[in-house]
Amino acid sequence: MSGAGSPTTTVAPGAAAGLSVVVVAGTWHDVITDGLIAGATAALDEAGASHRLVRVPGSFELPVVAKAALEAGADAAVALGVIIRGGTPHFEYVSSAATDGLTRVALDTGKPVGFGVLTLDDEQQGLDRAGLLGSKEDKGREAAEAAVATALVLRDIRA
Repeated sequence: MSGAGSPTTTVAPGAAAGLSVVVVAGTWHDVITDGLIAGATAALDEAGASHRLVRVPGSFELPVVAKAALEAGADAAVALGVIIRGGTPHFEYVSSAATDGLTRVALDTGKPVGFGVLTLDDEQQGLDRAGLLGSKEDKGREAAEAAVATALVLRDIRA
């Protein structure tokens, strides 16, 4: 796990006032996912964005719900999920579908989707990235900060 070279947030406290963000999170691996959600919502609170949490069965369902949220008026979405490699090709299919789908949602809607989908070899890698006590990284926070920062850039460009 690197973490080296990761940016520091460029969103000032309260700078996202007036932005509406939907956090879409899968339900697999709840300890890890709950950590991701906590990090994302803390970042959104600090930035001043209004937000709502929507749960979906798994990472495969993230793109369609993120798209619906953005089309319904949200300024940004934060997609959080956990996919752990197993002994079948299922990991590759779900990882690819979630990644490609979320990219397509962002491009089709013209709105940012913070990518907080962890693709892992084992559960420990997720615990290390979930923003939990003892975690080395907080990928939920990072995904939310990226979504908000991008929404603010887009708002400035479109003004």
